[in-house]
Amino acid sequence: MQLNPRAQDAFGYQDYSGSPRIDGVEIVELKRFNDDGGAITELGRLTEGRHGQLEGFDVRQVNYSVVEPGAIKAFHLHRRQTDVWYVPPSDRILLVLHDAREGSPSEGATMRFMLGDGNNRLVRIPPGVAHGCRNLGDRPAAILYFVDVQFSVEEDECDEGRLPWDFCGEEIWEVVRG
Repeated sequence: MQLNPRAQDAFGYQDYSGSPRIDGVEIVELKRFNDDGGAITELGRLTEGRHGQLEGFDVRQVNYSVVEPGAIKAFHLHRRQTDVWYVPPSDRILLVLHDAREGSPSEGATMRFMLGDGNNRLVRIPPGVAHGCRNLGDRPAAILYFVDVQFSVEEDECDEGRLPWDFCGEEIWEVVRG
């Protein structure tokens, strides 16, 4: 079958290979248990502050954040802190990660994927990996996250830094159509 010239010029194949992996980023699939009255998802079992599914991760603080529809919250990173993110399956957040660690095996790699959107998973984000998100839904979306360093606004203790929202290019935040 031959395509007409206009269609042939625009024709291409979608890339299904996914984003390159960033060293130290870990994704843990979670189970959701449903019954007639609702559902529950176990986010983790803690023993003396240690998360049972994330080896070496000691929980020091648990946070809840809300992102307004269409909002982009990016980029921030930490020098010491590890984040573990969870987005409820009813919400739809585009998560973008960028490895800013000099000498890392995946230095400069960028990962882009959905959280929530019907799935239950945790994402471990190591120190030095810039992270940001965009709410692709039409209502506020929730992020629950565990960290291993308690937040402080004190200059000598603060571990949160920023990069520009378009550090990886404006197009990283656009919905891929195809």
